[in-house]
Amino acid sequence: MPRWVWGVAAGAAVLSLAGGGAWWLLATQRPVAVETVAVRANGQGARSDAVLQATGYVTARRMATVSAQMTGTLVEVLIDEGFKVKKGQVLARLDDTGLKASMAAAQAQVRTAEANLGQLQAQLEQAQANERRQVELAASGMTTHQSREQAATAVKSYAAQLEAARRQVEAAQAQARQTQVNFEYATVRAPFDGVVTARAAQVGEIISPLSAGGGFTRTGVGTIVDMDSLEVNVDVNESYIAQVKPDMPCEAVLDAYPDWRIPAHVVAVIPSADRGKATVKVRVALEQKDERVVPDMGVRVSFLAAKPAPQAKPVPGVLLPPGAIRVEDGLEPAKGNAVVYVAADGKAQRRVVKLGDEVGKFRLATEGVKSGETVIVSPPAGLKDGSNIVNKE
Repeated sequence: MPRWVWGVAAGAAVLSLAGGGAWWLLATQRPVAVETVAVRANGQGARSDAVLQATGYVTARRMATVSAQMTGTLVEVLIDEGFKVKKGQVLARLDDTGLKASMAAAQAQVRTAEANLGQLQAQLEQAQANERRQVELAASGMTTHQSREQAATAVKSYAAQLEAARRQVEAAQAQARQTQVNFEYATVRAPFDGVVTARAAQVGEIISPLSAGGGFTRTGVGTIVDMDSLEVNVDVNESYIAQVKPDMPCEAVLDAYPDWRIPAHVVAVIPSADRGKATVKVRVALEQKDERVVPDMGVRVSFLAAKPAPQAKPVPGVLLPPGAIRVEDGLEPAKGNAVVYVAADGKAQRRVVKLGDEVGKFRLATEGVKSGETVIVSPPAGLKDGSNIVNKE
């Protein structure tokens, strides 16, 4: 047989093998259409006795951007984000050189006024003594009526000057107190107990209680939040606002801590609606607070028909739909071992989970899957770890 025949046959075989390999590769890499669902933690989700639900944010009823009551240059800043402060604690200090000079001058004025007062007091006493002598002399006829009148006039004159000197002392003391107050303004103190959430100024910057243009003057040193004043503001659709009443029991769940159910109650229904969103704002007070609750956190609030009875803490784990659970060879179902496939980045990830008790229509998984992950429901028989997947439409 000619060589060229063998060459053609070999080429055909190579092409056949290459085509088969490509077909196999495409078949194995073709995405598998699956149905997925996000799992939630045990104890998470709406209560069955909830009248309605609404979302909102944690807000602080007591929050202040602290500033000085005068314009000055910062020479010391004693706070930073996250610092806990007490009422009256020093937060910052301004340059007080000029204020100290003014206070010293005012105190000197007080001492001068007091010295003048003492001098006039002595002169009045002398004038009173002279008047008494003139009265005695007039009684014996040894002095004139005019001399007696002059002595009495001198007493009245010094008494008036003494009264004016007393007023001058009071004015000087008031001026000294004013300079002392201004001096205290150079020290910025905390108005209440709280936590510093923002530091707005640095040493060397000028701060002022009045807004100044140009961006070179700060209007505050920092922001303090009273964490005991935290509450929740939620927007309730105006169609359901009639169901919300003051003191109505609630349950709040922070988006950051979905396993933590916080007892709460309605404080007030704000008598104003948002025409754009067709909602009414409701204030909800949290009955449990700790360092996990911070301003501007997202919250889901369930309004309850009655105050819930105390419940046992749910078993940690996530709730799996039964269709997502698969028992494969090599596992021990009697010990609760099973497999689920988690959808992540367009691929299937095989996870071995530890199963617990049934919770309603779900099955508790204590190990292997985290809350918020997406599992594949009814995984196809050919689905393997690492398979490409796509959600069914």
